[in-house]
Amino acid sequence: MELLVASTIGVLTAAGIYLVLRLRTFPVIIGISLLTYAVNVFLFATGRLVVNLPPVLRDGVDTYTDPLPQALVLTAIVISFGMTAVVVMLALGAYLASRTDGVNLPAADADEEAGE
Repeated sequence: MELLVASTIGVLTAAGIYLVLRLRTFPVIIGISLLTYAVNVFLFATGRLVVNLPPVLRDGVDTYTDPLPQALVLTAIVISFGMTAVVVMLALGAYLASRTDGVNLPAADADEEAGE
């Protein structure tokens, strides 16, 4: 199970980084979302990967799962949903203003990158 979770985190991170490096706004938004999911799965996995154990210690229970990563992931999901909505609205506003979703460098910056 640990191999599956670690592989999932790796694939989500790799796909997220690939999409963030694109020069379009929509893939960047999707890439940031994938990176957020990777971090959430990583945080959730830090609380030990166990099945059918209570999140708090009760009478007669010797082992339990750590509730802190679960609370952190729940909070991160809510925050990332709100931030994704804000970024989508900013990208939509930029698209409506310029009629393109490409990320273009100004001419002066493009010349500096080309080494001229």
